[in-house]
Amino acid sequence: LAVLLVFIILAALSALAMQRYIAYDENGTPFFRLSERQTDPAPPAEEAPPVQGPDSSDSLEIIVQEPEEPEVPPVFQIYSLTTAPLTPASWEAARAEMGDAFGGVTVTLKDARGTVYFASQTAAEKAVKTVQGTTEALRTITGDEDLYAIARLSCLPDAFAPYMNNNPMGLKKKSGQMFRSGGTTWLDPGKPASRAYLCGLVREIAELGFDELLLTDFGYPTEGKINKINYNTDVPLANNLDLLLSELNTALEPYGILLSVEVPEAVITEGPDAVSGLDLTRLVSRVDRLYAVTAPEK
Repeated sequence: LAVLLVFIILAALSALAMQRYIAYDENGTPFFRLSERQTDPAPPAEEAPPVQGPDSSDSLEIIVQEPEEPEVPPVFQIYSLTTAPLTPASWEAARAEMGDAFGGVTVTLKDARGTVYFASQTAAEKAVKTVQGTTEALRTITGDEDLYAIARLSCLPDAFAPYMNNNPMGLKKKSGQMFRSGGTTWLDPGKPASRAYLCGLVREIAELGFDELLLTDFGYPTEGKINKINYNTDVPLANNLDLLLSELNTALEPYGILLSVEVPEAVITEGPDAVSGLDLTRLVSRVDRLYAVTAPEK
């Protein structure tokens, strides 16, 4: 009876709880109707900011920076005068041909045979080859402040100086005779008399007022029967060349002229040449500039 009473009470409570879900149709028939689930209303969508046109005062200006063009150094061209005694007339003709395209000029004052093209008091008399007006023309070149003047001097090949003062300067063979390469005798940079002779020449050139002195044919001969040369030294040949450059620098010091040397391209690309005595690492400490002899471009 107690259990039955409990069931009756639960049924009555369930009937009361279900009353809110009972509905009637148009015929009066009852049926269950579940209440609709209430959900939270969706938040209103955010409005996108208006797109500003090109005329808007708040528009963003984008600047694209173009890469800077590399600065190209100006081309500096040097005009090389013909190896010959210079005159005012020949210089005027060359100056007209140069125009404004050339910023400098090179003048050969001693060639590979030993001929000297200025009024030198140091060179052998037979070596000097000048004409009337040569000194005047050279002074005109060096006096032009807008022109860079280079004096070219072939250093060691010389057909005249080795025979001066009873032959104290020549590069000789082991037999005692003068060594020749290309039909020309050579100065021996290992001999004090040779170095003194060249120092005298470069002083005279510096006094003419040139901006730079370019030494060509600098180094011992590499052609001919070089195995017969008496180098008269036990030290590397580079030592004698280094000593020569040291004395030339001392001779040129009062004049403020640059000293440069022309060397074969192989000395730069391949390294020291024991035959010629040329060593790039030693040269750079003695000269202001180095020039390389290269093949002409095709």
